[in-house]
Amino acid sequence: METYQGKSILKGIAIGEILFHQKEEEEIKRYKPEDLEAEKQRYIDARGKAIEQLGELYKKACQEVGEANAAVFEVHSMMLEDDDFNDAILNMISTQGVNAEYAVAVTGDNFSNMFSQMEDEYFKARAADIIDISNRVVSVLRGSENNYQLTKPVILVADDLAPSETVQLDKNKLLAFVTRMGSSNSHTAILARSMNIPALIGIPIQKEWNGKMAVVDGYTGTLYLDPDEETLNELRRKKEAEDEERKLLAELKGKEDVTLDGKKIKLYANIGNPSDVANVLKNDAQGIGLFRSEFLYLETDHFPTEDEQFQAYKKVAEMMGSKKVIIRTLDIGADKQVDYFNLKHEDNPAMGYRAIRICLTQPDIFKTQLRALFRASAFGNISIMYPMIISLEEIKKIKEIVAEVKQELTEQGVAFKDVEQGIMIETPAAAVMSDVLAKEVDFFSIGTNDLTQYTLAIDRQNAELDNFYDAHHPAILRMIKMVVDNGHAGGCWVGICGELGADTELTETFMKMGVDELSVSPTFVLPVRKLIRASKCSE
Repeated sequence: METYQGKSILKGIAIGEILFHQKEEEEIKRYKPEDLEAEKQRYIDARGKAIEQLGELYKKACQEVGEANAAVFEVHSMMLEDDDFNDAILNMISTQGVNAEYAVAVTGDNFSNMFSQMEDEYFKARAADIIDISNRVVSVLRGSENNYQLTKPVILVADDLAPSETVQLDKNKLLAFVTRMGSSNSHTAILARSMNIPALIGIPIQKEWNGKMAVVDGYTGTLYLDPDEETLNELRRKKEAEDEERKLLAELKGKEDVTLDGKKIKLYANIGNPSDVANVLKNDAQGIGLFRSEFLYLETDHFPTEDEQFQAYKKVAEMMGSKKVIIRTLDIGADKQVDYFNLKHEDNPAMGYRAIRICLTQPDIFKTQLRALFRASAFGNISIMYPMIISLEEIKKIKEIVAEVKQELTEQGVAFKDVEQGIMIETPAAAVMSDVLAKEVDFFSIGTNDLTQYTLAIDRQNAELDNFYDAHHPAILRMIKMVVDNGHAGGCWVGICGELGADTELTETFMKMGVDELSVSPTFVLPVRKLIRASKCSE
């Protein structure tokens, strides 16, 4: 028996045969086509087919992992439509007289190298995306189809897996995956968590493992290769206990989210699209604690109209009935770029022109969304949440714009409700000022993902910093406690909507802090409910 220690992406046990996944790296040869115009058209056609494939992957990902996690494939489509990228390929075919495959590969390498050398971590991460889309177009040009069909249940072992590869795999036959490369915050890792598949990264894989029996222990981050009988039996018992736990969790559907000492907790779910509501209801969440409205902007090539937005918000409100639906206003910027916004390049977009900063400096965009939100409020139990707040002045400006919208709707005879309005606490500034801000809003929702990276000064997308990124850092927990105390003193309830809300190691800690609401991925609702019901708010 051999054991290898890596980093766990998702807790769970998987027992099965290893399938070593090796990408074919056929040499791309250069030759001179007889008809260069026909060669350029061949590229244009291949690019079109690649975009179609990405569209299909997007639909599949929406069904399996939700809209928010599927957005990576929209990003890839937009990259394939980038004028600079396409002009470089077509120009190389014309001026150098080369075949399309060669032009795509060279251009992809050039752009990837350019991005990888940038200081900004967001653009560094795009280097891998460029290679992914280039390989896709080359595959189309060659007429080769990537085969990701699994014939039996396996533990997939690979050097690395792109998001497109992960989504194409049959979830019913994918027991777990193990990779040498990757980051716990990568798109692939997020997809693995959404698909509820145990995964390990940082394992020194070997091709010779193909066909061997293995066990992935996501609780300890360990891979057991050819486990001995004693170890195998122990891990089988661990897996049986895990399976039994899932059955018991199913029995929690319909039960109250209440602690042992009687405090009722709001256990909500995060979504990125109306299609995600089915998962919310299936997992018995009490409501929606974070509806990411930016999907409306990412899915179109124009600013979504008031009516387009109204229909989306109304649909979710109606589907959820009397249950709460908290909709976050536009959070474009940083790693969510939209061409028609014409945002300028920023050296540090995570700290740049994004979210509420766009809304307050372009009030026409903001008012259009607010009108849609208030109109939709007449059809359900909607609340509105504003992201990336850092000051009292921003809240006062928001209130002025909201008052204008309400007055317009009243004068036009449009029905709406006086909804709850809250802010996200995701900047250290908002956390420190939470005693003042609490008096101005109905609720706080702590966005732990950004709060952690801003507080620790660590880019959560940078794999090289994984060992330094600590969401359990005492500074983060102290800040959350401070926000809860300040919120309650100021008369507003306090929730958590970042990934930390689903961290079951902290559920009881959050109960003792006095957190009123947790909003998690739908698949985490029942595991968190179990811990809430076993926790006490008092020592």
